[in-house]
Amino acid sequence: MLTNLHISNIVLIQKLNLEFGAGLNILTGETGAGKSILLDALSLALGARSDVGLIRHGCDSASVVAEFDNSNQTITDILSEFEIDCTDGLILRRTLTIDGKSRAWINDTPVSIKTLKQVGDVLLEIHGQFANHTLLNQSTHKSTLDNFAKNNFSDFVDLLSKVKESYQIYNTAKKRLHTLQELLERTSAERDFLAHNVSELESLNVQIGEEEDLSSRRATMMNAEKNTAILSEAIDALSPRGNSLDSQIFSVAHILQRIKGDTNPYQEQIDKLYDIASEISQITQSLQPENTDIDDMDSIEERLFAIRAAARKHRVQPDELPAKLREMSAQLNAIDNSDTELKKLNNEIKTYYSEFESAANSLSALRRIAADELRNRLMAELPDLKLGSADFMIDFTQTDASATGIDDITFMIKTNPGSPFAPLHRAASGGELARLMLAMRVVLAGTDDMHTFVFDEVDTGISGATASAVGARLNRLAATSQALVITHSAQVAGFADKHFKISKSISNDTTTTSVCEITDTDRINEIARIISGAEITPESITMAKTLIKG
Repeated sequence: MLTNLHISNIVLIQKLNLEFGAGLNILTGETGAGKSILLDALSLALGARSDVGLIRHGCDSASVVAEFDNSNQTITDILSEFEIDCTDGLILRRTLTIDGKSRAWINDTPVSIKTLKQVGDVLLEIHGQFANHTLLNQSTHKSTLDNFAKNNFSDFVDLLSKVKESYQIYNTAKKRLHTLQELLERTSAERDFLAHNVSELESLNVQIGEEEDLSSRRATMMNAEKNTAILSEAIDALSPRGNSLDSQIFSVAHILQRIKGDTNPYQEQIDKLYDIASEISQITQSLQPENTDIDDMDSIEERLFAIRAAARKHRVQPDELPAKLREMSAQLNAIDNSDTELKKLNNEIKTYYSEFESAANSLSALRRIAADELRNRLMAELPDLKLGSADFMIDFTQTDASATGIDDITFMIKTNPGSPFAPLHRAASGGELARLMLAMRVVLAGTDDMHTFVFDEVDTGISGATASAVGARLNRLAATSQALVITHSAQVAGFADKHFKISKSISNDTTTTSVCEITDTDRINEIARIISGAEITPESITMAKTLIKG
């Protein structure tokens, strides 16, 4: 719902702040007061093409801010790319400078004008000079009918889901067939190359985790080889020039042992020398290096390097080689057994399409019932809107299979008897089209995410009972969706939930448009003015009071 509109320096508007409400918001004013300027400004905020002519005379820039208190999934999807949070509402801002540059923001985040328009088209639909009617776009007709059917036929949603699911199964099988056919178109050389790779990987027979294990074993063996050299160096140091250190110490102990006397005064030292020599002998024996099998080392490296080379060749990690082998084996098997596989896939596709077609035909039949119901409800609205000679139909054309079935749908209308039916956007114009869109929106109320509608020419060429019928339908539409209506009709104005008066004033050769909400006596006088013209009469006052809703 549009809650606020802030306009600065747009044509005759210097500064304007409008606060709209739920329900029916009516805007009235004398001809030339500037009603179209409001639409100019609102359209600018929604992403319409900019024009420096909109900038107020004497100003360098203009700006419009439109605030909305709600959003929907479509808008969330659009804005997710820009990481814009719209859970608490939306603020659309647009500026225009005298040099022709235009900038846009959504919730204070800069966006392109294209993105602004995408969001604006979802938030608000304008029927009038700057029409962006969703219903005039043929691509929306199927989803519009489906939304209507969802609200009126309990089994439609399940049937639509069944069509989508069966189509996805069918489409997946088609993609598999396409992949197989592409594979079969490869040259015999490619087949030979594939066979060679399969044979190569089968011979290699790589196991998951094997490359890491081999790498670890290789590192261990390389360390063992280095450690052997260090141990040999240590042993050499303990046996300089072939004469081991323990032998030299034993020799020293033997020499001291020859000292004569009752007791040998160096016996303690001799015992220690014997102990030291014995320990050095044990240490020397324990430093013997482990046996490193060079052949084992060579075989480990050979296999490790072969695995890594295969991984590089197939551009995968070593542990992914078994999966690559299965993939290529399946491709090779598909080529070698192509006739059987093709026949199997084609049979599957026939079965899947048959299931899809059955569901799609049931969906199409229910759509046609919904189309008749939509037509009947719409036709019931048209006579009171001075469109009694008009006729409406929904054209069904079979199209290619898709997740939404086999129907291509177009809303068709003819406004005069004897004329052929034509697509909606080509069959009516001006007030006729606005009233037709009003009737459709009343019938479709509550079936989509559109919350705000703007009508500009809905009362063109009508009065009396027809104008009252238009007002009543705007009132019905506004019960579930916000409506903003610019009108010259007293009957339409009488249905307002909020009434705004547009005025133009001249001061010091400067013309300014202003808008203010009117209530009570001011509102009665404004409706009376519409009835009687510049001179308000007691009769027009009385009539105005009878027209005001409630």
